[in-house]
Amino acid sequence: MAVLAIIVGAGLLWMLTGVRVVQQYERGVVFRLGQVRGQVRGPGPTLLIPLVDRMRKVNVQVITMPVPAQEGITRDNVSVRVDAVVYFRVVEPIRATVDVQNYMFAMSQVAQTSLRSIIGKSDLDDLLSGRENLHRGLELMLESPAVGWGVHIDRVEIKDVALPDSMKRSMARQAEADRERRARIITADGEFQAAAKLAEAATVMDATPAALQLRLLQTVVEVAAEKNSTLVLPFPVELLRFFDAGAKAASGAAPTAAPAPAAEVPAAEVPAAEQAGTPALPRPAEAPDHTALTKTEHTPEA
Repeated sequence: MAVLAIIVGAGLLWMLTGVRVVQQYERGVVFRLGQVRGQVRGPGPTLLIPLVDRMRKVNVQVITMPVPAQEGITRDNVSVRVDAVVYFRVVEPIRATVDVQNYMFAMSQVAQTSLRSIIGKSDLDDLLSGRENLHRGLELMLESPAVGWGVHIDRVEIKDVALPDSMKRSMARQAEADRERRARIITADGEFQAAAKLAEAATVMDATPAALQLRLLQTVVEVAAEKNSTLVLPFPVELLRFFDAGAKAASGAAPTAAPAPAAEVPAAEVPAAEQAGTPALPRPAEAPDHTALTKTEHTPEA
């Protein structure tokens, strides 16, 4: 009986050495004498044959693997440094254990290679603003080898894009110039609209002179509300026009006679001394022509 008890105890101890516990987030791949058993052991206690079976546990949780930063030149010849992150999980534990030696290392190398490849195929604007397409492209590039390893890619994202300092300064100057251009356009548009409204207001005030006086009074009220010690009143231009119209009416009522034009003297009759600017001396009176009188007296009567 003692020997039987010893044998039973040894058997129980040997069986207990083959008990394994699989966690909820794990799956067990059993190798019996080097061959994989077809059935994957689920979570909970499982019994193995000691010295015959070996079990390898595979984590089926979502694994977050950072991809080291990769330096490359984009399609538009800009040097960048890009790093990413890959989210994946094992869906076929047997393949992940048998078909690849270390699926974690394999996924890391494929992710780095794919990231460098996607950098060379993309422009800088795509890396900065169009990352959704790049994420899908990276996911497709990683999905092809991952399927054969029993790994499913959940998500791939680019974390950061590091640019050279010279490129950052150039982009800052470009953005500043663009903002200044938009500010000038907005200011010019505002001035154009204000000028249009002022033109309409001037047309209304020109048709109704009383509106200008009301506007003047309103301006005075607004200035006086600030409690200033000095009040400067603008002189309306309409009053100047009124005085100008009155002066023109007064000048038109009593027109002055224009002086008679001086008689023109032929240049030949003007003495040479006067033409030269020297006052001419008075000429003596010419003697009467006695010859003519004599001829008149001796003319016979008809």
